Amino acid sequence: MSGKPDGKESREGLFFYPWERTLDRLVTPFEEFIHRQTTSGMILLASAVVAGLLANSPLRDAYLHLTHAPVVFRIGGAALEMSWLHFVNEGLMVFFFFVVGLEIKREVRVGELSEPRKALLPILAALGGMLTPALFYGVLNPSGEFARGWGIPMATDIAFCVSALVLLGRRIPQSLTIFLVSLAIVDDIGAVIVIAAFYTQSIHLPSLGWAAAVFAVLVAF
Repeated sequence: MSGKPDGKESREGLFFYPWERTLDRLVTPFEEFIHRQTTSGMILLASAVVAGLLANSPLRDAYLHLTHAPVVFRIGGAALEMSWLHFVNEGLMVFFFFVVGLEIKREVRVGELSEPRKALLPILAALGGMLTPALFYGVLNPSGEFARGWGIPMATDIAFCVSALVLLGRRIPQSLTIFLVSLAIVDDIGAVIVIAAFYTQSIHLPSLGWAAAVFAVLVAF
């Protein structure tokens, strides 16, 4: 293999070694796959299918053992230990909500939700989406040990909602995407409030205060 540029100029006006062109042919398709918008949705939905199959197969015990295996994060003398399940739910999902929240903030300021009437619509739709399944649950389970579960069907899985919208891509208008994502966020916020108010023995006020402070900073800037 030659150690000199092959004399073939790229569209950017650069010259490449032969091995660089070979590597580029191998890496470029993978990079395109990773950066494609639909990739994240495909990975999430495929992972959900695999997880569902494992959880309902003879490998169920091994799967549960893996998801509940402890993982420890250390910084100096401080250590934080949690299971992989909690790491995803309480760690990685924080960044997911952060990114989605910033997108909604942009739409509220300069985008589709900048008008109060348009911003009010997903809020009202989310309230209806929370109250309706809770009422149905109450009608079907008016008493007994399952009556307290009325808050469970109120939540919307925003991650799957966003993944489905990403897979649809440009087949649906941007305004509909923003509406559905806004609805899912408000629905999740409402579900968290219900869990904190009716399914939690105690509320850790200092953590709530820190969350409120960070939220105020994000809204202000």
